[in-house]
Amino acid sequence: MLRGLDITDMLIIDRLELDFQPGLNVLTGETGAGKSILLDSLGFVLGWRGRAELVRQGAAQGEVTACFDLPDGHPALGVLEELGLPASDELILRRVNTRDGRKTAWVNDRRVSGEALRQLSDVLVELHGQHDDRGLLNPRGHRAILDDYANLGAMKARVSAAWTAQSQARKALEAQEAALAAARDEEDFLRHSMAELDDLAPEAGEDAALDAKRRLMQSAERIRDDVRNAHDALAQDGAEASLAQAMRWLDAVADKADGALDAPLGAIARAMAEVDEATRGISEALDILSFDPMALEQAEERLFAIRALARKHGVQPDDLATLADELRSKLTRLDAGGADLERLSAELAAAEEAYAKLAADLSAKRQAACKRLDKAVMAELAPLKMERAVFETQISDETPGPDGIDAVAFTVATNPGAPAGPLNKIASGGELSRFLLALKVCLTQGQSGLTMIFDEIDRGVGGATAHAVGQRLADIADGGQVLVVTHSPQVAAVGAHHWQVRKEVAGNVITSTVVPLAQEQRTDEIARMLAGDTITDEARAAARSLLDTSLT
Repeated sequence: MLRGLDITDMLIIDRLELDFQPGLNVLTGETGAGKSILLDSLGFVLGWRGRAELVRQGAAQGEVTACFDLPDGHPALGVLEELGLPASDELILRRVNTRDGRKTAWVNDRRVSGEALRQLSDVLVELHGQHDDRGLLNPRGHRAILDDYANLGAMKARVSAAWTAQSQARKALEAQEAALAAARDEEDFLRHSMAELDDLAPEAGEDAALDAKRRLMQSAERIRDDVRNAHDALAQDGAEASLAQAMRWLDAVADKADGALDAPLGAIARAMAEVDEATRGISEALDILSFDPMALEQAEERLFAIRALARKHGVQPDDLATLADELRSKLTRLDAGGADLERLSAELAAAEEAYAKLAADLSAKRQAACKRLDKAVMAELAPLKMERAVFETQISDETPGPDGIDAVAFTVATNPGAPAGPLNKIASGGELSRFLLALKVCLTQGQSGLTMIFDEIDRGVGGATAHAVGQRLADIADGGQVLVVTHSPQVAAVGAHHWQVRKEVAGNVITSTVVPLAQEQRTDEIARMLAGDTITDEARAAARSLLDTSLT
């Protein structure tokens, strides 16, 4: 519920503080007094797109603050949570417009965008009038309105989920078909390359090992003779034999040298051990350097084959084994592709069948709901003096989508036998107001927590019809809150709270103000609406009669 609206320096409003109440709030005043400015200001703080020049002449900026009470479970609490904003039972919206056109907004003292305000406004306020393109006159929203009327939210969610599942299944099938087609395009190349890799069977690190082996074998012939000479120089006929001979000579006389030969004997022993180790190492090197001449040719052939295959595929030699695994995986997918296509095709068919069934069930629910809605609206038209008019909800086929397979449109015919057409194309101003009101009465049954604003929805009607319009507005306001801008005394008389919009002139400055009216002031205001500028006793009497009638 809208509890308060504070306006500062907006258009011709200097400073205005309004405390609205539950029930039916009526706003009246002479033409040009500023009733539309109130709606412009409220729309501004709610983020609605409207007139650009809003700041009062001479002011640096204009500001509007709106305060709402939020009962438990109000949809705005969920929107606040999604936006990451603090939530409580009080919601304060504030928006500032500077002279240069910059707009800044806050929700509960947190800086927000205009889009955040609009998301909140969708669950806080509904505006209805003859030129309202946000609500009932917008055919694009009629399907959602019918679904809300029939409480089809849960079924719509299931249809939307089924549509998503169907779309995902189709994308998976299309992706598999594309991948399989691309794989088939290169199938010959894959199989030929795989055969080459399998025949060669390269291993990681093999290129470096073959290159080292090749270089060793290439130099073996050149160094083998020198290595053999070194071996002979150390072996039994060389250094090793000389050391052994020296050891025997010294051993024979060591006991007579009184220990002087012990150190030399130890050193010779160590030298003999080192020579023996060196001889064995050289011997092993000779074994390595001794190879079959064909081994060099074979090593070179394999090394060159590995490097040629690596160049062919644009990879490093050590990556050939990884490439082989990748190609093998592609061939495996290619070979299994047919089975995958069958599986994905079956999954898509199942998803399409599930969506079609749910969409058909939703369509049937809509068909039944539109008959109930049409009957309810027709019942409301009779008291509004439109008993000969026809309201019909038309459902036609639409391209399947997340919301089902139906297009929904509210159509009217002002007289039986006359062609039906869209609400805003067929009905005149007064008729359109009554159609909208009848429809809104039916749609708001059971709703709570939403502030509804009707902007001169009674235009073009008078007398008993205007009284019926007022009664219907009061019915909508029962248990909720309705704000009505009206020129009809019959509608003003049924209001639970009455506000008068006045235009005042001080010097050359025009300002607009809004004041709550007590009972006697209401009588004078309704008398003015009946009689014009000169309020007669007869007009006051008629006004009292209207007020008394509204209380019965």
